Amino acid sequence: MLPFTTGVRTPEIYKTSQLLSNITGIMVQPNKAIVGKNAFAHEAGIHQHGVLSHKLTYEIMTPESVGVPQSTLVLGKHSGRHALKKRYEEMGYHLSRTELDKAYKLFTKLADRKKQIFEEDLLVILQDGIREIPETYSLRLVQALAGNHKPSTATVVLERDGRVFVQSATGDGPVAAAYEAIDSITGLRGEVIDYTIRSVTGGRDAVGEVFVHVSFDGRTFTGRAASTDIIDASARAYLHAVNKVLYATEREKASRDGMPVAQQV
Repeated sequence: MLPFTTGVRTPEIYKTSQLLSNITGIMVQPNKAIVGKNAFAHEAGIHQHGVLSHKLTYEIMTPESVGVPQSTLVLGKHSGRHALKKRYEEMGYHLSRTELDKAYKLFTKLADRKKQIFEEDLLVILQDGIREIPETYSLRLVQALAGNHKPSTATVVLERDGRVFVQSATGDGPVAAAYEAIDSITGLRGEVIDYTIRSVTGGRDAVGEVFVHVSFDGRTFTGRAASTDIIDASARAYLHAVNKVLYATEREKASRDGMPVAQQV
């Protein structure tokens, strides 16, 4: 140790950098050491796990020592279950192992489409991914072709008990065509009473959330789904309502036959 001191108050470094940036109008580069917004940000799963276990694993100094509030776990396609679970806990949601597995599966699909995942996206994953009913039919693929001169067409691939069903249909729009294809596969004929779509997050890669109210033989069921692809979200929302119909029918039949009714999952 040399017998010299600098008198530098290191916790003021970040604040001083931000003040200078505001005065000069020159923004700090994201990758700038210590004061850049990415200096204490971690996206890679192994880095996030290491930092959560012990902060100095991948940081030679603590963010607090230079005035940065805390490390940032940037949720993206390289993030792991540990970081996702931690973020949900920070949001007040404590997921079981099964719930975390379901949420992580949807999270990785969304992360392939979006560079960064926000809290609004995580809430949608919770609401859309952890179903209150079993999926009799699951959506494997939906492809649509639309234009202003010809009827729209859609091809839908559904799976049930390991069997795959493929159907194409036409309609007034890509959503209507997809719903027609689903009806042809399931044998149910639904009438869409209400269709609502809203943007959950901002930007060109925003997640769209679709709500539908569908009538089947006079009985109305709701469905919801979310995705960065509106056609995908629309098809899954409709299929959610279809699965509710099938589940309700199964429960009613079991009740009439005096058989035990399966519990919701």
